[in-house]
Amino acid sequence: MSTLSFWHRLAHEPDLACDIAVVGGGVVGASAAYWARKMLPSTRVVLVEAQALAHGASGRNAGFILQGAASDYATDVARHGPDRARRLWNLTRENRDLLTTELRSAAFGFEGSGSLVLAGTPAEDERLRASVRLLRTDGFPAAYLPADELARRIHGRGFHGGLYVTTGGAVDPAALVRHLAAESGAHVLEHHAVTDVGRWGARFVLDTPARRIVADRVIFALNAYAPRLLPALGRFVRPVRAQMLATERMLPRWLFQPLYSHEGFFYLRQTASGHLLLGGARHLHEAAEVGYDDAATEPVQRSLEAYLHGHFPQTEHLKVERRWSGTMGFSPDGLPVAGAVPDMAGAFFACGFTGHGMAYGFRTGRMLAEYAHGIAHPLDADLFAPARFGPARPEPAKVRPAPRALL
Repeated sequence: MSTLSFWHRLAHEPDLACDIAVVGGGVVGASAAYWARKMLPSTRVVLVEAQALAHGASGRNAGFILQGAASDYATDVARHGPDRARRLWNLTRENRDLLTTELRSAAFGFEGSGSLVLAGTPAEDERLRASVRLLRTDGFPAAYLPADELARRIHGRGFHGGLYVTTGGAVDPAALVRHLAAESGAHVLEHHAVTDVGRWGARFVLDTPARRIVADRVIFALNAYAPRLLPALGRFVRPVRAQMLATERMLPRWLFQPLYSHEGFFYLRQTASGHLLLGGARHLHEAAEVGYDDAATEPVQRSLEAYLHGHFPQTEHLKVERRWSGTMGFSPDGLPVAGAVPDMAGAFFACGFTGHGMAYGFRTGRMLAEYAHGIAHPLDADLFAPARFGPARPEPAKVRPAPRALL
């Protein structure tokens, strides 16, 4: 954490007061700002981001709008129980629908073409077959594709079968975040890293190198980075690196649904421009893919290329135009954690999206905005409640001197 001298403090911008400060300019933070103003347009909202909007995982993923919590519905049912799995599927479907009814979907390249979950092994194929039966029983549209039909559809080989989900989709995730921030009407502060959080009476004081922000309530939408600012949240989330690559254009376009395979450890899509975006392979290098380092490593990138060329041999001639990484936040049970910050009345948080932030983000942002507006029990909040991990250890609140703007 950096310090500020007397001279630096004199050069600060004036302190900024607001009703709700949202810390974190990714999809969840921008969504929370949007919903906070939507619910009560007179609310003064400040959206604070350490870098540029969508600089973190929200701008480094493949832009999949998937349904459910895991790679297949049968796994969700086995892991979380039938009722919880059904509710999670409904929540992610609502997340998808809200993107198209609340926003100008053309502004972030929404494609509602459905999504495909592909079986990399016979055992996974059995789970996909079971998933279709369970989904249809619960009233969710889905179809199973046998290996030969799947191969013709995606021009790929080596998959044992597939699950087609009609309500899946894809977006430009960075454009989505910027659109949300613009539509929110919030005061957006990019390149304002919050270095410390304290109290002045009943209000919060957020320190940044440029200015102080004084807020009645605060939403922390930092995902993997939450423990760096609020160590008490470390028990809910840990940083895990993901890597991706983008090839040169391949036209005419031949892949129209995002593909999710090998239990979600590989994910592939082709954009409208013809570029192939591929990510994953973390499970093959699990020990190395942890922490906050932003690095595209040769072993993982080599594994990604082997997957692409092995399953889609027509891509062997394509050059890779870009390689990158991003830090995801994984929770202990694979589900997001959202609710009140322990021992910090008026502060709320969300983290631990476990690689599914786009599937949950817009809907979770509304949940956080409802908390900040005083709704004690937002709809479906129990699905992500921190209480499922037991009580937290109390931490003393920091007291700050009165901000200059209020003296």
